[in-house]
Amino acid sequence: MPLPLIQGDPYLEPYTEAIEGRHSHFLYRLNQLTQSSGDLSTFADGYMWYGLHLRGHEWVLREWAPNATKIYLVGDHSDWRELPEYELQRINDHGDWEIKLPKATLRHQGLYKLKVYWPSGEGERIPAWCTRVVQDEQTKIFSAQVWCPAHPYCLKIHDFKPHRSPLLIYECHIGMAQDKEGVGTYEEFRVNTLPRIQRAGYNCIQIMAIQEHPYYGSFGYHVSSLYAPSSRFGTPDELRHLVDDAHRMGISVIMDLVHSHAVKNELEGLGNYCGDPGQYFLKGPRRHHEQWDSLCWDYGKDEVVHFLLSNCKYWLEEFGFDGFRFDGVTSMIYYSHGMGESFTGYDDYYNGHQDDEAICYLTLANQLIHQVKPQAVTIAEEVSGMPGLAYPIAGGGYGFDYRMAMNIPDYWIRMLKEKRDEDWNPLDMLYNLTNRRQDELTVSYVESHDQALVGDKTVIFRLVDASMYWHFRIGDEDDAARRGIALHKMIRLLTLSTIGGAYLNFMGNEWGHPEWIDFPREGNSWSYKYARRQWHLVDDPTLCYHYLGDFDRKMISTIKLVPRFQSTRVQNIWYDEACQILVIMRGRLLFVFNFSPSQSLADYQFIAPSGKYTLVLDTDDTAFGGQRLIDPKVDHFTESDKNLPAHKGHLSLYIPARSAQVYRLEKGGK
Repeated sequence: MPLPLIQGDPYLEPYTEAIEGRHSHFLYRLNQLTQSSGDLSTFADGYMWYGLHLRGHEWVLREWAPNATKIYLVGDHSDWRELPEYELQRINDHGDWEIKLPKATLRHQGLYKLKVYWPSGEGERIPAWCTRVVQDEQTKIFSAQVWCPAHPYCLKIHDFKPHRSPLLIYECHIGMAQDKEGVGTYEEFRVNTLPRIQRAGYNCIQIMAIQEHPYYGSFGYHVSSLYAPSSRFGTPDELRHLVDDAHRMGISVIMDLVHSHAVKNELEGLGNYCGDPGQYFLKGPRRHHEQWDSLCWDYGKDEVVHFLLSNCKYWLEEFGFDGFRFDGVTSMIYYSHGMGESFTGYDDYYNGHQDDEAICYLTLANQLIHQVKPQAVTIAEEVSGMPGLAYPIAGGGYGFDYRMAMNIPDYWIRMLKEKRDEDWNPLDMLYNLTNRRQDELTVSYVESHDQALVGDKTVIFRLVDASMYWHFRIGDEDDAARRGIALHKMIRLLTLSTIGGAYLNFMGNEWGHPEWIDFPREGNSWSYKYARRQWHLVDDPTLCYHYLGDFDRKMISTIKLVPRFQSTRVQNIWYDEACQILVIMRGRLLFVFNFSPSQSLADYQFIAPSGKYTLVLDTDDTAFGGQRLIDPKVDHFTESDKNLPAHKGHLSLYIPARSAQVYRLEKGGK
């Protein structure tokens, strides 16, 4: 009997051997890795054994360094000298090293490193398993730091269950979440930004750049210390407090996990940890990721899989994260990293260009994560469309809960760049927003952080451009501003109304944050001007930004009127290409779009489920920068027609140009 993944998609049948082969390889690796531990969760307890730990009245430090010939623990405790009493001992043939020291030897916030010797050289190294790394402000040198406060913050909420009805994700970055020009902190985010997200109605935050990275401008994607929360934002205790407060607010916390590659720095990272460049990473031409200038993990090595799986469990258990968005999945699963591939048919997914060890690792990671925390959420950032990513492992899939619908922001960019408003086709829009595998949940979004980076333009900037600077004050809007405000709302409403699982927004984009994101670098004189969120703009009642922010909040609350909205069917009720009209329905919500830039339609009639309809959301409401041409107090009733099927009727509406309305079916219909 074929695997359920193949049974559900007849087009996969010719690739049965490849799909079943990958599944069998996963089962083999799962059995191989757990023979001694008994289960995958126990196998992933590496962070409890390796690294620096206070065990009673004794410090224990262990590291895996198979190519090392001698290792010293150097730091504040030794005045950075290599002293005999701080020499680690090799404890087995596997390459594990260990040192045990009295509790008084190391103090809270003390700095340390490993001085490692190998046959052909030596070097100072930050321990691979260390959980705290700090940078000296003067020398800019990174060191490991002892973190053992007298009164550590302990997570207080242990029974939180993420909301998924639907999952509404607010993608965010701690450092740039504040208004000031500088680096924001966990505390500032907890106190100032979390309440904003709660008021906006989102039930999940997806935090970027948590794992320590030496270069701030990498946006957190050139990770050096996988187990250390970035110290530039604050302390581990402050991060735990942030997660707890989010849970108190009913907000789940997903981490942007970078296991697709790692920084190539040797002093901060693992590129040449103990004189063996292949200890953690691939050897030969596949070692270096040319496009990202980083290193590629060797997913076929047991120790690397142990290191990465333990990392997944560490963030779930030690910080209370509710899951992960796996970055760069396309790069992982193809030898080409997805570069230069067409991905036009199923042959491209099973042509021998796929990395089965990376695919196996991702499947193992999902197995582990859901074993440790059954309610956890995992999301794959994957652009090729590989079948089975968000399909159950037992059925032959990779086990992710969601996959990013990366075609949608690309589609909106093409529309804005290449099509006149008069040429927007409503049926084409609906097709592109719902073109997905029906057996896999997706995360729909108009734009993420990717569309806001320097050199690109956000949706609002493509729509309004320079008028954001000169005509975004209420009462002084020009045509560009009015068009931009109207379409910004409609694009978001159509994207959210057609989701196949979840919806994502990058912080500030919901209210049209101006300009791009540009981290401090030499090219901008190390400025923080564009590495922040200018919340004062949306807070100013005299500016148009609050129109967009208020609309987004109302839009989110409207979707929540339908229980399990993401599970309801997207019904194509009506479309009119000539008039640019699209009407869809989900549950009892009727979404009516008029994309015509100039043609308002009076008494426009179409067939809909019978009953009374009340207006619950109008993009043209004056509260959202519109004209309020529709009276929200007027109810609308379908007219029966014996020539129509049962429970169907004619619904007549006034639909203003370049606007959208959401009506609720109060009675009748389904």
